[in-house]
Amino acid sequence: MIVKSSDADRTAKNPPKGVIAALIYGPDAGLARERAETLLKTVVDDLTDPFRVSDLDDATLAADPARLSDEAAAISMLGGRRVVRVRGAGNGLAKIFETFLDDPKGDALLVVEAGDLAKGAALRKVFEEADNAAAIPCYPDTSRDLPDVVRDGLRAEGLSISGDALADAVSRLGSDRGVTRRELEKLALYCRGQKTVLLDDVRAAMGDEAEARVEEVCDAAGLGDIKKLDRALERLWASDISPIAVVRQAMGHFQRLLLVVTDVARGDNVEFATKKLRPPVHFSRTNAFKIQVQKWTEPRLGDALDLLLEAESMCKTTAVPAEAVLGRALFNVAATAKKANRE
Repeated sequence: MIVKSSDADRTAKNPPKGVIAALIYGPDAGLARERAETLLKTVVDDLTDPFRVSDLDDATLAADPARLSDEAAAISMLGGRRVVRVRGAGNGLAKIFETFLDDPKGDALLVVEAGDLAKGAALRKVFEEADNAAAIPCYPDTSRDLPDVVRDGLRAEGLSISGDALADAVSRLGSDRGVTRRELEKLALYCRGQKTVLLDDVRAAMGDEAEARVEEVCDAAGLGDIKKLDRALERLWASDISPIAVVRQAMGHFQRLLLVVTDVARGDNVEFATKKLRPPVHFSRTNAFKIQVQKWTEPRLGDALDLLLEAESMCKTTAVPAEAVLGRALFNVAATAKKANRE
């Protein structure tokens, strides 16, 4: 049986009658693990129970195919239905599972965890085509799904979340459900004793404060805001951040600006050219980034990158304090942007 992504959670929580086995597959390993455990717990609450849980892997079954039927037919010493969990399954086991599903032994629930499987893969076909089995996909959460994942995760901890905090949290998550869960646990722990998670809480618990401070420096320099740059650099050096790390991130920022400025010169609009960047510009910086695109030209960005490259070289090869070298370079970059304001 083929399970659609939209039905995956529902199927894991309440498998259809007659389904004795399920394949959990896909590129999101954290989500696959979560759904596998949800499915297993429909039969056994304690997945560490040695009498009701058999935990196998690909190598074990490949070496002893009969082990699958033996474990599925085994009877728990203390009663209750058993589960058989197979981790790291590959296409090499397809025939073993096909044989088992054609003539299942016992009443155990079989849950097979695999990685990303292409459409038409032998292992997928076995579970998709069997009447008594299900193939459940696990793809990374989309921007449409993530808000619900965040709200539900925090609600379970007795917390609500403000709109701007939710948008910020969603922008930082989504690559892996397991990572998302750990980040939400960290956020909930940070907000213990509160009722609502606010934007500052998300930035403090989930954000990289050092990276955020460097981004503030880059935006101030790119906008030509000398006063803001001075304050931002003061906070940055107080954080004991490596000047080399700062100059490299600054070069990355102005290289990304150059990419967008070049695309705009070729006919793209600023909005479209900015959205093409990977990784994307954080939503909280989008407006500032677009303003910088309007200020800078390709030749000036080339000059700015030369200044930063020279600063990196001086930081590594001279006895001049690196903070002073980088600060001077960034103020020169900001002066270039400020000059553009007057033209």
